[in-house]
Amino acid sequence: MCLAIPAEILELKAAGQALVSVNGIRRVVNTELTPEARPGDYVVLHVGYALGVIDEAEARRTLALLETEGALADPFEDHERAALEAAS
Repeated sequence: MCLAIPAEILELKAAGQALVSVNGIRRVVNTELTPEARPGDYVVLHVGYALGVIDEAEARRTLALLETEGALADPFEDHERAALEAAS
């Protein structure tokens, strides 16, 4: 199953990258698919890529639902583990 989660853009970084926050956890992600995204916007994030800009109200509803399901303990954990396994 694939899961895309809302992330708030905190800061634009080098070309095609931004610092985002999901449930207080910050990571740098690829924003090449969402060049229109700006700090304060919410994007749908999947395996380190921002796939599209979404409405803040929808982002907050989705985050609340994911939190009640326990899916936000560390939303980046599975992605990072998969990347490490692929590199070995």
